[in-house]
Amino acid sequence: MKPAAALSSPSGRMHLLALHLLFLLLGSSTKAGEIIGGTECIPHSRPYMAYLEIVTSENYLSACSGFLIRRNFVLTAAHCAGRSITVLLGAHNKTSKEDTWQRIEVEKQFLHPKYNNYLIVHDIMLLKLKEKAKLTLGVGTLPLSANFNFIPPGRMCRAVGWGRTNVNEPASDTLQEVKMRLLEPQACKHFTSFRHNSQLCVGNPKKIQNVYKGDSGGPLLCAGIAQGIASYVHRNAKPPAVFTRISHYRPWINKILREN
Repeated sequence: MKPAAALSSPSGRMHLLALHLLFLLLGSSTKAGEIIGGTECIPHSRPYMAYLEIVTSENYLSACSGFLIRRNFVLTAAHCAGRSITVLLGAHNKTSKEDTWQRIEVEKQFLHPKYNNYLIVHDIMLLKLKEKAKLTLGVGTLPLSANFNFIPPGRMCRAVGWGRTNVNEPASDTLQEVKMRLLEPQACKHFTSFRHNSQLCVGNPKKIQNVYKGDSGGPLLCAGIAQGIASYVHRNAKPPAVFTRISHYRPWINKILREN
């Protein structure tokens, strides 16, 4: 944290705002966070989902969501980076071990080179696994949005992650999903660092349906295609939320996959 004097400057105030926003998805809990106003997924109906067990740079335990895009690569948010990460695949209830589980350590974390922890932009990261996942009925890959496929506002999509059904409820152990509509960019103008070309504004502000703490890194699914990555949201959980726009980053994703 910067000294108090630094926060009185415009850049300092922006830094404080970014930290405030970032806390909303990271928090300090070891639990996976929340989907609010959603429903429990049919077990193993989202076989690409990855639960990330993170040891932070300060040696705290944290958690995020992510999703398998290749047998040895998971896509998630850059702010989910840590000292070490273990990926749990094939899970529905993350506390009840099943034969479908595959637990694989992360070999290398590829944060986007322009990721900004203060403004929360370019919030995207690839995780290379130490070994390839075995594709089964419980573990599979998720297709990504095509290069520069600019999905328009108005589409109804789904966000997926492990979490609570309410802000004040304990975290759910089972995978949840919630319907969320893509909005016009002006609906996110109150987020000072929102960028329409590289981010998605998602969620009807008149409904209490949203992602929240720890759902970070989970996918936004539109017609079965991953279009977004959960990034940040209001402290009070009121929609809309901001997702990283995957299509904008396909050239970078393809480059990392090709070289590794």
